[in-house]
Amino acid sequence: MVYFEDIEVGKVSQFGSYQVTREEVVEFAKKFDPQPFHLSDDAAAKTHFGRLSASGWHTCAMMMAMLVENLTRTKQAGLGSPGQDELRWLKPVYPGDTLSLSVEVLEKRASTSRPEMGSYRSRITVLNQDGIAVMTTIAIGLIATRPAA
Repeated sequence: MVYFEDIEVGKVSQFGSYQVTREEVVEFAKKFDPQPFHLSDDAAAKTHFGRLSASGWHTCAMMMAMLVENLTRTKQAGLGSPGQDELRWLKPVYPGDTLSLSVEVLEKRASTSRPEMGSYRSRITVLNQDGIAVMTTIAIGLIATRPAA
């Protein structure tokens, strides 16, 4: 189990693989972001996107799926998150793209009011199959401290 004490500032981890499908792009957009360039090839062709593109919020959701899969696999004592900072959508995400993550731990802090937990900030970069950054954000994670023996 990975606890607060195990978090290393400066550590960079790369993981994840998420296949972006046309069906999922359209399904997500219909429900959460029904702008024409997320729903229709023809409408998207008339924009700077040039073709159907995923909603930025869908890109966030795909990022989250990869993060949770990694947290589950590495068995981290995560306690959720109070939020994100500096969210940026840098490039369009298209059906057929394969996304992955690069995560750099920027800082960590022990809680002064709750000694059983701490927090850490990480820069998350979502990359496409060509290694091009399509999204960045600063994530704040809460994590349990190692239990006393």
